[in-house]
Amino acid sequence: MNNLLVAQSGGPTAVINATLAGVIQGVRASNKVDIVYGAKNGIEGVLKDNLIKLDDFVKDIVALDTLTYTPSSALGTCRYKLKDWREDEEPYRRISEAFYKYEISYFIYIGGNDSMDTVNKLSDYCKNKHHHFNIIGAPKTIDNDLNLTDHSPGFGSAAKYIATTMAELESDTSSYDMPAVTIVEIMGRDAGWLTASSALARINGGAGPDLIYLCEKEFDYAGFLCNVREKLEQKPNVLIAVSEGIKDGKGNYVSDQLSSGAIDNFGHKYIAGAARTLEQLVRRKIGCKVRSVELNLMQRASAHIASETDVTEALLLGQKALSCALNGETGRMSAIKRLSNHPYRIEFISVPVEEVANKEKKVPPSWISADGHDVTKDMIDYLRPLIQGETKIQYENGIPRQMKLF
Repeated sequence: MNNLLVAQSGGPTAVINATLAGVIQGVRASNKVDIVYGAKNGIEGVLKDNLIKLDDFVKDIVALDTLTYTPSSALGTCRYKLKDWREDEEPYRRISEAFYKYEISYFIYIGGNDSMDTVNKLSDYCKNKHHHFNIIGAPKTIDNDLNLTDHSPGFGSAAKYIATTMAELESDTSSYDMPAVTIVEIMGRDAGWLTASSALARINGGAGPDLIYLCEKEFDYAGFLCNVREKLEQKPNVLIAVSEGIKDGKGNYVSDQLSSGAIDNFGHKYIAGAARTLEQLVRRKIGCKVRSVELNLMQRASAHIASETDVTEALLLGQKALSCALNGETGRMSAIKRLSNHPYRIEFISVPVEEVANKEKKVPPSWISADGHDVTKDMIDYLRPLIQGETKIQYENGIPRQMKLF
C-alpha cells in the first residue's frame, strides 16, 4: 500500500486549499506515493466511500496554482464528531476498511481543533489495533486558537480582511459630523485573536476602532456605555469592534438575548447577535444614531484580499504534514514555531496532536490593554507580519478564477 488520502474539515478559510495544494505538490516531488485520493466532505466522505482521485482534477501546474488561490474547502467539509473508539468502534472499523480498500498508507486531515480531535482518536485507534497507517493533521482555523502552533493558516488572511474593512469603515463613518456609533461583530467564540486584529487598521495612520472588546475579558454593560459616552464627547463618530463570543459577568453570551439556543454536532452553541444586542442597548440608553455590522462569512472566505504570507505558510504546512507522514510519523500535526518578529522568521515543526485536540489558545492577558478595551504593542508586533504580501490571483471575466473539484 502506498497511496495517500487527504480531507478537509471544519469552517472554511481563504487558504485551506493552499494546504491541500501543498500536499499534492509535495507528493509529486517525492515520488513516494502512487495515488492521491481526496475524501469529499471530510471524514464523512471516508465513511460513505466517497473518494476521488485528485490527479484527475489537478492535472498541471496551472490547475495547482488555481487551487492554491481558491477560497473555502474545495473537497467540501463537515462537522462530524467521532466518539471514543472504546464507546463506538463501528465508524473506526469502516474507516480502516476504506483505508485497506484503497490501499491508503497515509492520511492527512486539514482542519481546526475538532478536526485534530478526529486525528487524535483515529491515530490512537490504529495504534491499539495495530493498523499501520500514518495519520497526520495539518492546521487550519481563522480563530487562531490551535495550541502548540504560533498561528494557524487562515488567520492571517482573515486578519488582513478585518483590518482593511475596519479602516474602510472608519473612513466612511468619520465623514459625517453627527453623533453616531458603529458596532462591528467579528468571529471568535472563546478566543479574541480576530477581533484584536481590527487594531491593525491603525498601522498606516488611520484612527481604526475606538474601542475593542475581546471575549477573554468579562463584558460589563455599564462600563461599555460609559466608554461609548466618553468617546462621543471626544468625537462625533465612534467605531467599535466586538468578539461574537463576549460574555457578561455571569458567563452568559451577550448574544444570548437574540440567540436560538441551537448547538452543533460538537456541542457548540450557535452564537451571533452580540453587535445587534449592543446596538439596541446604545439606542435605548444613549439615543444617538447607531448601527451594527456583522462580518460573518466574508471574513473567512475573502481570498481576493488574502495575505500572501498566509498562503505561502499554508502551502508549506501541507508539505510539512506530508513529510511527517512519509517519515513514519503518526498522531502529529504540522505547526509553526516563531523565531523572531523583527525580522519575521519561523520554522515548520510537528507537534503531538493529543496536546492540540480539545485545547484552546487564547489571547494572553498581557496583550490586552489595562482598561480592557484595546490591545497592546506586543499584540500588534505579533499580528503585523501575518498580513504581509498580496496574492497572485488570476482574474477571468472580471472576477477571480476558482477551481471546483466536484
